[in-house]
Amino acid sequence: MKTAALGIALTLALSGAAGAECYADYKAKKDSPLQLHYGVAQVSDANCSRGGAEGELAPRLAADGWTLLNVLSTFGPEGLAERKASAGAYFLRY
Repeated sequence: MKTAALGIALTLALSGAAGAECYADYKAKKDSPLQLHYGVAQVSDANCSRGGAEGELAPRLAADGWTLLNVLSTFGPEGLAERKASAGAYFLRY
């Protein structure tokens, strides 16, 4: 009985984690001419830390000629609304 209860609890915990969402806000630049932007991007749950998000975002941005300057923070969906206006065209673009 204890094993079944533990299995159910573990299944519920893992299904909740799988549905988690992680986002990062960052700053990036392009040279010649200099362009800067602030953006918000979704990152995988496995990379839901500043360092992990940097590793995931740098190649995405580089594909469009942007250089990642830094990841400011990582957060859940509750932080999206307050950052949407500031990110503008770069809200969930990368």
